[in-house]
Formats: sequence, C-alpha cells, structure tokens
Amino acid sequence: MSTLTIVLIAFGLSMDAFAVSVTNGIMLKQVKLREPLKVGFFFGAFQAIMPLIGWLVGIKFQKYITSFDHWIAFLLLSFIGGKMLYESIKSGDKNEGEEDFSLENKTLLLLAIATSIDALVVGVSFAFLNVSIYESIFIIGIITFIICFIGVLIGKKCGALLKNNAEIIGGIVLIIIGLKILNEHTNIIPILNIF
Repeated sequence: MSTLTIVLIAFGLSMDAFAVSVTNGIMLKQVKLREPLKVGFFFGAFQAIMPLIGWLVGIKFQKYITSFDHWIAFLLLSFIGGKMLYESIKSGDKNEGEEDFSLENKTLLLLAIATSIDALVVGVSFAFLNVSIYESIFIIGIITFIICFIGVLIGKKCGALLKNNAEIIGGIVLIIIGLKILNEHTNIIPILNIF
C-alpha cells in the first residue's frame, strides 16, 4: 500500500474527529494553544492506537468487531451529545454565556474512542495487506492531530457567531455524527445517506 493511500485513509478516518473538534471549539469561550493541542493529542493518539490494536487482533476477531462497532460509537456520541443538550436546557437563561465550557479528559477520552472505532476495523484490514503498520499509524496519528487542532480553531471562530446556542448545536452535531456512523452500517435512516 502506498504512502499516498495511507494519507488518504488518514484523512477519511479523521473526518468524524474533525467535526467533533469543531464542536469543541464552538463551545469554548477562550481558546489558548493548550486546548487545540489537547484535542489534537487525544484524537490523534486514538486514531493511531486503534489501527495498531486492529492489526494485532487481525482476522481472528474481525466478525465480532464489525458486528457492534457502530453501536458503540453511536451510544457514546449520543450520550455525550444528549448530556450537552440536557445541561444546556437545564441551565436555561441563568448566567447566560457566563459558564465556561472546559475540555475534561474523561469527555475527550470517550469522544476519541467513539470517533476512532472505524480505525480499529481499518487496522484489521491492514493485517491482510502488505502495510508497514508503524509508518501507517504514525501518518494517521499526525494527520488527525493536525486536522483536529485546526478544527478547534475553526470552531472557535464559528462559536463567536453562535454565542449562547453553541452547547445546543454541539450536542445536536454529536448525536447526528453518532446516527451517521450507525446508519453507515445499518441503513436504518436512509435520509442520512446524503451526508
């Protein structure tokens, strides 16, 4: 497999993480260098680790992984998105715009796992191909890091326009991404195929 092919795979795998990074950027009141670095690190690390795990597991467990990976991603993203919606509605108008959203490690960990499950399956396919796994995971991790770093900055620019609705929009985006991942495997909501 060529380096260009791996770069294209890395871009494809990082798109869900990019969307979540933009959402994180939207919800942050202030973005210092630390936040994009943290988001990039979490997502880049998991996008790199998951193919390695998939490669190590190989064909032995492929049918088990692919039968439920989309459900795990859907549940994690829907849970976090639902929690954001609930907290936004619960807080209502009190302290409007005063409460600062923070990127907790626990939340980033769940988001990173949810958006990197597809990378696990890609890693399984790497086991059957003539692929340098260490070069592949390095490329995937670096590209995801850069894309997510930029995503947070883009989200911050959008957040200034959205102001107090950022948390609601962020929750909805996460739920939609979860539904999209689920739909790619089950096709239970055909309208989502246009995205």
